[in-house]
Amino acid sequence: MRLEDYRYIYFLGIGGIGMSAIARWFYAKGFPVWGYDKTRTPLTEALEQEGILVHYEDDVNQLPEQILADKAATLVILTPAIPAEHTEWTFLKEQGYTIKKRSEVLGIITASAYTIAVAGTHGKTTTSSIVTHLLHHAGVDCSAFLGGIATNLNSNLLISSGKATEEIVVVEADEYDRSFLTLYPDIAIVTSADPDHLDIYGDREEMIRTFQKFISQIKPGGYLILQRDTDPRLTDKVQEGVNVIRYSLQEGDGHVQHMEIDGHWFKFDARTPFGNIACLKLGLPGYHNVENALAALVAAQIRQVPADKLVAGMESYRGVKRRFEIVYEGEGKVYIDDYAHHPKEIDAFMTSLRAMYPNKKLKVIFQPHLFSRTRDFADEFAESLSKADELVLLDIYPAREKPIAGVTSQMILDKVTSPVKQLIQKDKILQYLAENPNFEVLATVGAGDIDTLVKPIKNILEN
Repeated sequence: MRLEDYRYIYFLGIGGIGMSAIARWFYAKGFPVWGYDKTRTPLTEALEQEGILVHYEDDVNQLPEQILADKAATLVILTPAIPAEHTEWTFLKEQGYTIKKRSEVLGIITASAYTIAVAGTHGKTTTSSIVTHLLHHAGVDCSAFLGGIATNLNSNLLISSGKATEEIVVVEADEYDRSFLTLYPDIAIVTSADPDHLDIYGDREEMIRTFQKFISQIKPGGYLILQRDTDPRLTDKVQEGVNVIRYSLQEGDGHVQHMEIDGHWFKFDARTPFGNIACLKLGLPGYHNVENALAALVAAQIRQVPADKLVAGMESYRGVKRRFEIVYEGEGKVYIDDYAHHPKEIDAFMTSLRAMYPNKKLKVIFQPHLFSRTRDFADEFAESLSKADELVLLDIYPAREKPIAGVTSQMILDKVTSPVKQLIQKDKILQYLAENPNFEVLATVGAGDIDTLVKPIKNILEN
């Protein structure tokens, strides 16, 4: 199919971070764009302010007249989070509209471009945003579809000028629902392949096979930038002629030397097959983020960005909203918000927190994301969260799932060994913090709607 064959674009689930980037892309290209989402959020409000019409009721009567009048000219884009019984989706299917998943549309957009795809169960958004920033800061004309709001861009989308002889696109390659199998990258970064989304894959082995399939789709002569400690079987299906570069903090084709923590800055030297770079400074804290930055550096070096521009670009990078975001610092307290929602991510986040704030009292508020993930990794969640001096658990955020009998946040709490731990309803958190300000470092963690607490908590701390 060709995108130019369509005149109108309609999104089912427009408020998702990946969906909204594509919506913005179509709107910037001059297409009329509309969308439905279940909940009004700051992101959907931003889309509305930009000129995209969004509604929040699953109601066929809300569909725009243009779409109803011209089925052949309408492309419907769907997120996997839309439930099967959704009224609008059912109507559009029955009426024979062209309906494509978000991942399919990304595949079409990137099909003729030089594509840098960032995959992995952790670190995709940070790594893809660093790649984007290093290229953009160095003057490389490129587009990017990101899974978070990059602070430097204040957006999840970057659109190229279209003047370059070669179109370059950076894209986050999402393993959920096997979405990344629509991509055929020139450079693929794989940051991790830890078990996740077992509601989709069933078991780890099927997930590894799917990552192998993604890696097999790297174009001949292309590059695989692979975190050194991932499952060694990932490279079993690499095509002949694809260059494999392994990286990690300590060892590999790419690695880090002379790393030190200076306040919020992580300073280090990088050693890679494309040249060593000294005196790098990353203002996004965390050992795991230094590793993400290393992978991004290698990708930028493949695109022949000079070392001096990489040093300047790295220092000017300001991170992604909700990725180790320092929200407040003052009066002897620090408040950090993070999107971590898998035990490995939480473990990396807590390890870096402890390194940055040794001997400080750490209070963590965590909202589990998905009943299935809570069930599958309750022991691992408890182990990583037990690094907190005080843990507050919220109820599970269901997202696309229906409740599973017997699966609650209590499953995690019972196994946590922190000296202070409790369950609190989300609507009681602000009162609780106002009455219990006995912490030095506070962190809100999770991928659900815990982010709606960030501004109110900041207001409490400031006042």
